[in-house]
Amino acid sequence: MSIPRLKSYLTMFAAVLMLGQVLSAQAEEALPDFTTLVEQASPAVVNISTKQKLPDRRVAQGQMPDLEGLPPMFREFFERNMPQQPRSPRGDRQREAMSLGSGFIISSDGYVLTNNHVVADADEIIVRLSDRSELQAKLIGTDPRTDVALLKVEGKNLPTVKLGDSEKLKVGEWVLAIGSPFGFDHSVTKGIVSAKGRTLPNDTYVPFIQTDVAINPGNSGGPLFNMKGEVVGINSQIFTRSGGFMGLSFAIPIDVAIDVSNQLKKDGKVSRGWLGVVIQEVNKDLAESFGLDKPAGALVAQVLEDGPAAKGGLQVGDVILSMNGQPIVMSADLPHLVGSLKDGEKAKLEIIRNGKRQNLEVAVGAMPDDDAEIGTGAEGTAERSSNRLGVSVADLTAEQKKSLELKGGVVIKEVQDGPAALIGLRPGDVISHLNNQAIGSAKEFTEIAKELPKNRSVSMRVLRQGRASFITFKLAE
Repeated sequence: MSIPRLKSYLTMFAAVLMLGQVLSAQAEEALPDFTTLVEQASPAVVNISTKQKLPDRRVAQGQMPDLEGLPPMFREFFERNMPQQPRSPRGDRQREAMSLGSGFIISSDGYVLTNNHVVADADEIIVRLSDRSELQAKLIGTDPRTDVALLKVEGKNLPTVKLGDSEKLKVGEWVLAIGSPFGFDHSVTKGIVSAKGRTLPNDTYVPFIQTDVAINPGNSGGPLFNMKGEVVGINSQIFTRSGGFMGLSFAIPIDVAIDVSNQLKKDGKVSRGWLGVVIQEVNKDLAESFGLDKPAGALVAQVLEDGPAAKGGLQVGDVILSMNGQPIVMSADLPHLVGSLKDGEKAKLEIIRNGKRQNLEVAVGAMPDDDAEIGTGAEGTAERSSNRLGVSVADLTAEQKKSLELKGGVVIKEVQDGPAALIGLRPGDVISHLNNQAIGSAKEFTEIAKELPKNRSVSMRVLRQGRASFITFKLAE
């Protein structure tokens, strides 16, 4: 190889090497640096431990022999070899249940936010600060529906977190958690926001923030920070099949938590809006049967008697498309919006009824302490269906109509082979609407069923054990 060509190769190699160093430096600069955030925020993050005294049930459950019923020789053997349990002042054995969680200080005079499930049923709550000092906490109040609890410790000039705005949080944004997974205090994990407004089973009043931040037992109640060092959520739940972190973590938005804590501080309880309806998701087939262009909104499957919705004119079969100008894309969007209103405030609803758009204004009520339970019955005169649904139905008795809060409807007496069996109908199910028409009697049901369209989604409102929902099916040619 000639000298000039060698010099050319060396020059090219040096240029590539320099380019690689520049790109590497740029990549390092692009990655977030959490060190300053952690230094500033960590002092306000606390470890929470609880104690709960529980009666020792091992004797009752057969895990320990009943010593009193044994011969003296055997009783002496067991008493000598079994570990002794602490006794309560009354003399019965007790054991202490301990739990570990996290929390964070939101005011310099000692108010602390955490999860309800971290402190539920605790007899004693201990808050450990970053300097390892421990303070006994007083429980100000809890809200199981949002899983938020407010504690108070005695102190002055305590370190506090900065509170952010969870509404401004964006999917894909970096976030960081500080907590005590498995008791390892002030562990730091990072990730991004995976989604917003998630609804989890039995948690209809919290629009959860989903992240891929590593959250494990002990992180519950700890803060979720944005890159400005502001708390945007409370780490609350994980989705797991193994018991450990699987990349699906859920946090309560800080806006929700602060609203709850303010109410707990002021009133000791939380009040939220209530419509008095049972809703369900609108899928493709239901959208077609109700004349919608696409699946959207919340389908009203049940209107509770004398509830705010009933007084405001909302009806079974209405599809709620928006509330106070905010679109209802998924049915789970509605409880979040309604729950944020106070008793007596107005909810302006845009609905679809009989294929036409309408506007209603409903004054929301206060959420009852307990969910209403509706009974069901199964008595009446049977009439065999003469159509391809394959069911025998009967009129509802006056008592059944009253208990179910229905003006009409039929109860299924028998399910034969056919569409009804395929969609899972059972004897005892009550049908109140078919093809968007209210059913007054078994005779009306048969007449409507005879005229059902073919190869098009048809809706049916069914009550099972008092719970109503719409289902769809198609009749073939």
